[in-house]
Amino acid sequence: MTSATFRIGGDLEVRRLGLGAMHLATEPSDAREASLALARRAVELGVTLIDTAHMYGGGANEELLAEALHPYPKDLLVATKVGVSRSPSGEWGLDGRPDVLRAQVDEALRRLRVDRVELLQLHRIDPETPLADQLGTLRELRTEGKVGRIGLSEVTVAELDRAREIVDIASVQNRYNLLDREHDAVLEACTAADIAFLPWRPVAHGSSGTRAEVAAVAAELGVTATQVALAWLLDRSPVVLPIPSTTRADHLEENLAAAAVHLTPAQRARLDGLTHEDA
Repeated sequence: MTSATFRIGGDLEVRRLGLGAMHLATEPSDAREASLALARRAVELGVTLIDTAHMYGGGANEELLAEALHPYPKDLLVATKVGVSRSPSGEWGLDGRPDVLRAQVDEALRRLRVDRVELLQLHRIDPETPLADQLGTLRELRTEGKVGRIGLSEVTVAELDRAREIVDIASVQNRYNLLDREHDAVLEACTAADIAFLPWRPVAHGSSGTRAEVAAVAAELGVTATQVALAWLLDRSPVVLPIPSTTRADHLEENLAAAAVHLTPAQRARLDGLTHEDA
């Protein structure tokens, strides 16, 4: 039986199906009110992992989650990311300079209304800044008590190995789904080391339902193609923590219901055989 929970960093237990907050509207409007309601509904439905980032609205997404959920339930983890900044011209770019990372962490603490970010992820490795400086800064912030655990995003196996020589890595967030398995090797490395693997874009933008094999398995189980894709991820490795993003309550409920979908070995084998090109 697939476990419903995972301990990030060996001690921080979350339910494996979380919520990606990236698409939640933050500008004052009916859409913002809907975003607040959706975040609250996610927690009501048992979500204990919500993923956000400084880049999502320049911190506005963090503020939205705090408005919706603070004071947070004791079992809720709001993970955020730093290391991307906006230039004076408004363009976003990688920025892992120590002073930038420190400033973004301080801003996250203020916006999220917390004393410590329990899981802080480096949004991307900045090739213009030595990795030891980037991760060394996050390690210092952990020592200072501002950060609980450190994660990475969009890394290779070699980058993960180098990072682990500098600091303990609790999570990796790479793009990964049933039809996009470019980072299979990274997932295998995370599985071997018991590092949480948070696949972003865990469903291939709705295209899963156009694949005959996925549609067939969904029909056999009486569920949706999206639920099949999420169930496959949960079955792929015990360290996988999908964080599907949505703005609709019905889609949220559909996503979370995937935790109860159980693939047979034969169905799993058929899905394992899919590639980008399969129809």
